[in-house]
Amino acid sequence: MNLFDWTLKVRGYDIAFAKATLATIQSIPEASYAAHIEQEKAAIVAYHQKHTPFYQKLLGTTEATPWEQLPVLTKSDLQQKLEHRLSSEYTPKNVYVGKTSGSSGHPFVFAKDKACHALTWAIIQDRFGWYDINFNSSLQARFYGIPLDTIGYHKERLKDTLSHRYRFPIFNLNDKNLEKVLQKFKKTPFEYINGYTSSVVLFAKYLKKNNIVLTTVCPALKACFVTSEMLFDDDRVVLETQFNIPVINEYGASELDLIAFQNTAGDLQLNSESLFIEILDDNNKPVPSGEQGRIVVTSLYNKAHPFIRYDIGDTGILSGKSTAKKPILQKLIGRTNDIARLPSGKVIPGLTFYYVTKTIISDKGDITEFVIRQTKVDTFEIDYVGVTLSRKRTQEIEKALSTYLEPGLHILFNKFDTIDRQKSGKLKQFVSLT
Repeated sequence: MNLFDWTLKVRGYDIAFAKATLATIQSIPEASYAAHIEQEKAAIVAYHQKHTPFYQKLLGTTEATPWEQLPVLTKSDLQQKLEHRLSSEYTPKNVYVGKTSGSSGHPFVFAKDKACHALTWAIIQDRFGWYDINFNSSLQARFYGIPLDTIGYHKERLKDTLSHRYRFPIFNLNDKNLEKVLQKFKKTPFEYINGYTSSVVLFAKYLKKNNIVLTTVCPALKACFVTSEMLFDDDRVVLETQFNIPVINEYGASELDLIAFQNTAGDLQLNSESLFIEILDDNNKPVPSGEQGRIVVTSLYNKAHPFIRYDIGDTGILSGKSTAKKPILQKLIGRTNDIARLPSGKVIPGLTFYYVTKTIISDKGDITEFVIRQTKVDTFEIDYVGVTLSRKRTQEIEKALSTYLEPGLHILFNKFDTIDRQKSGKLKQFVSLT
């Protein structure tokens, strides 16, 4: 077995079975696909209605409920202990457990049963395969964060080695460090780039400033995949010009799956294999194709935890050329992060705060919303909703910011009953006002 697939298998994720399941789903013809989706929607609702007290309480009935009358879940509905939300057939010890980044301002702990999580990886590998990328053999240049505590750091480095990738930490992307990144590309036959949009764009702009095209120093490169933040048209031009390879946009949510992935025709193709995706208005009614609405997602195969008609906090537009088997997201609205510039000259992408939130949030649900604002070059204010933070908790957060950013910063904490949202309705996790 290939190394990447083997690491999934030893962790309890049967990737071979997941790939076979995916192939079966993909073999369903277009003419039968809508009926297949309806069958899976009914099955997952029936399962959680029978086995999950949390969902039973939300429904308020044991009777079959028409789909359009099912409740639309929000992140705030899920901010309670994980054990209270799991189905009766699962425990935190026999599922995949993760934490959302809190990029929407609503962090929480979630779970997937292991078969569902394996299917997620099968779909990711399938999509990257559209561009001749093989997770078991293609070497990845990875622009992601990394835990800075000793155990977490070495754990991620080991995972990188087993996953055939080299990680460039994004916590300081000034010119000096970007030059080191460039030198690594000159010495290493990377086949693809994968990372946070803003971080990859910073590298491309550095190349532009120095009049360098990346494939001239790393000719093995085939593609660049960007994720977690909006990819704007002008940034795409910079990436494609300086990298000289296709730039592919992906859109996902850790608690769900890969939601959409740019196909070889350039369309942002929605995942219809493991998800059912709706675009709804403020009254939870589907909007016509071509009109903007809230993106609401159902995980069709997650039996551990109900994600049924789950509002992820983003808005988008469904293309008129969508079909049941091949829905197309015409436009995604939202998901962009600012860049923090620190007194030392460090340049910090906003997604760095993903790692800070790992310290801020917990499964206790004591912080339900938060926003981090940079009000001065050396001052950050954390606005939050929840219980009043103890001095011990604020010191933990200050230590995390000092570790991931730099020492000597001023951190202020502001407790609110509610936090004002953007016009789109989202909370932006980080914003720089400097």
